[in-house]
Amino acid sequence: MSDRAKRRIFAMLDADGDGVISHDEYLARVDRAASASGRDPLDPLVAVARAAHREVFQQMDGDGDGGVTFDEYRAWAGHDAFEQSCRPALGSLFDLADADNDGRLTRQEFTRLRAATGNTAAGAAAAFDALDTAGDGTVHRAAYLAAIHDYLTTGRSAMSDAYVDGRPDPRELSAR
Repeated sequence: MSDRAKRRIFAMLDADGDGVISHDEYLARVDRAASASGRDPLDPLVAVARAAHREVFQQMDGDGDGGVTFDEYRAWAGHDAFEQSCRPALGSLFDLADADNDGRLTRQEFTRLRAATGNTAAGAAAAFDALDTAGDGTVHRAAYLAAIHDYLTTGRSAMSDAYVDGRPDPRELSAR
């Protein structure tokens, strides 16, 4: 995976922009996704998502100090990490947004999920349009997870423009 893709994903996860993803900051993704989807905090799907995200955070935090730096993220991110822990965590967020549990998200469900996890509305719209390949007004779970996997592992996917809306992250520019 390219450092460019890693930096973009890291920037989305580092919501406060301080250069470190804290445990609370990372788990807040679940709470934002649950709230945006109208899920009660005690919903069993929210508990599943929290557990999956705690596992991801523990794996990312290489030195166990409660914060993930870009170097820790860079060392951790890739195909194996995605398959072992990211796929279940990201799938759990998808499931929170999937109100009728049919394995597909409508544009509205998709946009709420992506906005809750750090995308702009324009980025979410571009990602939805890229992933609605059947033109049926939905994004399937498998296609969503495959697109994130591709971006994480190769830096390219149908959703590439969704990450920071295609704009360079200031930290990317300073790292050149």
